[in-house]
Amino acid sequence: MEPEEVFVNELVHDLESGHLQLPTLPEVALRVREVVDDENANAGQIAEIIGQDAALSARLLQVANSPLYRGRQEIDRLSMVIARLGNKLVRNLVTSQVMKQMFQATTDMVDQRLRAVWEHSVQVAAIARALAGQAPAVDPDQAMLAGLLHDIGTLPILYRAEERAELLETPGLLDHLIETLHTRIGGAILQHWKFPDALVAVAAEHENLERDHPGPADLVDVVQVANLQSHLDTDHRLGQADWSRIPAFHQLGLDADLHEIELTDVAEEIDAVQQLFEPA
Repeated sequence: MEPEEVFVNELVHDLESGHLQLPTLPEVALRVREVVDDENANAGQIAEIIGQDAALSARLLQVANSPLYRGRQEIDRLSMVIARLGNKLVRNLVTSQVMKQMFQATTDMVDQRLRAVWEHSVQVAAIARALAGQAPAVDPDQAMLAGLLHDIGTLPILYRAEERAELLETPGLLDHLIETLHTRIGGAILQHWKFPDALVAVAAEHENLERDHPGPADLVDVVQVANLQSHLDTDHRLGQADWSRIPAFHQLGLDADLHEIELTDVAEEIDAVQQLFEPA
């Protein structure tokens, strides 16, 4: 059996048996999600949880005053952040802002890979938020979170690479594992976190280029197209995909015969989203 098959079988077995180490969502994000999902919760409870994390509190104030969300009055209190943005958007922004903590490793090579995945995810998040304007059924901020989460399945594979030198030393092996398994693992992670089915579907289905469905464009369509745009003209296997054969473009009303999506009109929005995830 080839090394690739050995490691694929090993990871699949661990995933199915519940022995694969899945990343844990930082506690503050879990607690905020639990409170927001409780119909009896109030803004004060959310602010109290966030307020226990000084860095996150400061970051959310920056986000609320950023070009994407600012109003006429500058915000200087968490209660005002929640009043302006609403519970559900704050929940998603908390999740988005704490996610970067998970993209860290103890070895330089794996750390570089994790940083690259994070940077790609931020770019996809920014494009997805802009593309949501083409999909009336898709909330732009949910699309942004979905873009950040779409490759979450790469994390356990890269964590495993820290423990198994062969995964780094065998040319192409790590890429093969990620290509083969990251969508399946990603869906499992978001199910484990009890995220909505629509986000689970993004992690599990965003590279299924034959995916088609009745009805309006959905979250998977938006992230799939954003992901393809991000990979365009790169060495990634999706960089040369034939867009004319991909139903998601039709769902979004985009001309699949174009070589790339025209994003000039939303360039400022894309830049503003990317700035949300730059170091404070």
